[in-house]
Amino acid sequence: MATTVNVPAGSGNTDQRDAFVGRLFEQLLGAMDVFAIYLGQRLGFYGKLAAGGPATSSELAERAGTNERYTREWLEQQAASGILEVDDPAKDAQQRRFHISPAHAEVLTDADSLNYLAPLASAFAALARKTDRLVEVYRTGEGVSWGEFGAEMRESQAAGNRPFFLHQLGQQVLAGITEIDERLRADPQARVADIACGGGWSTIAVAKRYPKVRVDGFDLDTPSIELARTNLRGSGVEDRVQFEVRDAADPGLSGRYDLVLIVEALHDMSQPVEALRAARRLLADGGSVVVIDERAAEKFAAPGDDLDRFFYGFSLLCCLPDGMSRQPSAATGTVMRPETLRRYAAAAGFREVVVLPMEPSFFRVYRLMP
Repeated sequence: MATTVNVPAGSGNTDQRDAFVGRLFEQLLGAMDVFAIYLGQRLGFYGKLAAGGPATSSELAERAGTNERYTREWLEQQAASGILEVDDPAKDAQQRRFHISPAHAEVLTDADSLNYLAPLASAFAALARKTDRLVEVYRTGEGVSWGEFGAEMRESQAAGNRPFFLHQLGQQVLAGITEIDERLRADPQARVADIACGGGWSTIAVAKRYPKVRVDGFDLDTPSIELARTNLRGSGVEDRVQFEVRDAADPGLSGRYDLVLIVEALHDMSQPVEALRAARRLLADGGSVVVIDERAAEKFAAPGDDLDRFFYGFSLLCCLPDGMSRQPSAATGTVMRPETLRRYAAAAGFREVVVLPMEPSFFRVYRLMP
């Protein structure tokens, strides 16, 4: 479908206009790719190609239990976009064989890889379902809670963060903080609280890295705790990990923990200062709070870097609406810069915030000293 843009004479720099038209068109192509990737992920196409090798549209449809004609259109779109490869484009449409390269298969099918990005497609699909509601709350000032985004958003976030948790949280982040690393290895048994644990992979990862510790994961979202308990099964750390639907501000938890973690969650909380106060009360003598959140730029810039653009996108569509779904709200949003975290920590009674090296990464690591 062709689109004609009529620009009045003398309306501005035509080179700037044309560059923007080109940029927007490329981004529309990217959006189409994201939703095509979502279909491929949900229908199992990528996994079937990676495991079973090259296939015609009929062969892939048989493997995946899908309609041949739809499958053929998807395969052709993927090849036209350079995501899949085809043996001979000149062949009859139903005779062409398509395959996925090992490099692309890692990104789209390897759930353990730090390069696994397929869950983001599911997240965008979940966000797209809420666009009408988002338009409404932008007008009223209300919010869209995490639960309203549905199971697919919850599961995609857990799957997307899982590689970082299992490969880097213990091995790099916690191991890089000597005092915390030594305590988690020592006797008597150290205790860790994982606040807003979501699907539980961060909780499980800490227990796997440190064989002596006991880790409690808390979340107020019941389906997230159910997902975490499912993920715990067969992990080998069932005897040292517990998940509860529980407010970390519960006075019964005070003073129990040598380490309190808040991973990619503080910016979503409507009252982050109160959350940090609750985390501080959980600490035993000598304990620390570690906050891991998005690595937003130190200062606002326009235009911003790619990470800030990415974070602002999620903030517009998910994190800010979630934070504003509970009032009163600090309305932080995804783009929580270091100065904001320091302000929240000071208000919560922490005497110092140390920013720890963790690059390259989507995340920034803060150690909060009580």
